[in-house]
Amino acid sequence: MKQRLDFFKAVPNAINALLALEEQIGKSSIEKSLAELVRLRASQINGCAFCVDMHATDARKGGETDRRLTALVVWRETPFFTDRERAALEWTEAVTLVSKDRVPDVIWEAVKPHFSDVEIVDLTLLISAINSWNRFSIAFRKMPA
Repeated sequence: MKQRLDFFKAVPNAINALLALEEQIGKSSIEKSLAELVRLRASQINGCAFCVDMHATDARKGGETDRRLTALVVWRETPFFTDRERAALEWTEAVTLVSKDRVPDVIWEAVKPHFSDVEIVDLTLLISAINSWNRFSIAFRKMPA
């Protein structure tokens, strides 16, 4: 596949808005290691090759193990993730697939014990941002380096 266009060059101000959002996310209450798992899981769901490659690489640089990264796609079936990570991954999947089940109450109830109100908003902002990046990268066929 060939990249359709370079959206960074086409409309820098629009992409700068997304980058400013990323700056805010970087200051958020969500720990970096969890943020990379969330970004990677949403990117897997969306089928974004560029983002899967980038966030798996970033997670490894941050100390994440290959075993957990490989198992992320089947996180429910493994003992490798904490309860907090599981709640975040469940929330990630529900928000990413919002049109499917409208983020069911059972998932809301599962995330609440593990995250404060501020953290839930920060987590949802993170999920929303990676879904935006995925859509740009998929639509314009941004390729991994």
